[in-house]
Amino acid sequence: MPTAIIADDERLMRDLLRTRLSQVWPELEIVGEAKNGDEAVQLVSALKPDLTFLDIRMPGKTGMEAARDIGDASQVVFVTAYDQYAVEAFERGAVDYVLKPPEPERLRITVERLKERLSTPAGQATGSANVSDTVTAMLSQLAEKIAAPKPKYLQWIQASIGQDLRMIPVEEILFFRSDEKYTCVQTEKFEALIRKPVRDLADELDPSLFWQIHRATLVNVNAIEGVTRDIRGRHLVLIKGRPDKLEVSRSFLHLFKQM
Repeated sequence: MPTAIIADDERLMRDLLRTRLSQVWPELEIVGEAKNGDEAVQLVSALKPDLTFLDIRMPGKTGMEAARDIGDASQVVFVTAYDQYAVEAFERGAVDYVLKPPEPERLRITVERLKERLSTPAGQATGSANVSDTVTAMLSQLAEKIAAPKPKYLQWIQASIGQDLRMIPVEEILFFRSDEKYTCVQTEKFEALIRKPVRDLADELDPSLFWQIHRATLVNVNAIEGVTRDIRGRHLVLIKGRPDKLEVSRSFLHLFKQM
């Protein structure tokens, strides 16, 4: 059974990657998680995983620096929100480079690539020409992805507050919650109303910033303090600095599996 560790300073991103890897590669065993590059290097040394999934921007030792120290001890895949590091990633010997949020379709390509690498006997490594060809092909695929038009997600929400209209930056919104004919927009300072339903907002907002946790609720990932259970066994999301508790429906529990 192949083994791996995940290194990312954002807990929710570690959980998301773990969940999506389990969907596309059930046989893969995640044996450890690290919050920074230093921990990643220590885990590789202690656990000797076949694979290491590394974020690039982390406190302390960066993913690039960690990859340098890991060397040939583990196959490295970078999972990051920053596409400008692609060339350097492959210079560090990365097997692949996946942009956040990691989509299942893209991870399936990575998994096939990793399986092929792991099935190659250590004594039969490909020649330098083939390695060069492989890296060139990877960079070509990445270039196509970067060049493709990126989704234009909502940056502002126009909402009603009494008789007034206000333009609210989406990053200031803690959560959206359906309320009969309207959708409530909650920020730290006020609540506003819009007519756009949650199902439409889910398609128009950046999925790496807003998670749908219920058919009637979207929550800003950065506003999540934690998850708890009530006496009825329901999972509830706690919001930083607020008394609100947002119910998580069963179909979205995988987002909080490790909490």
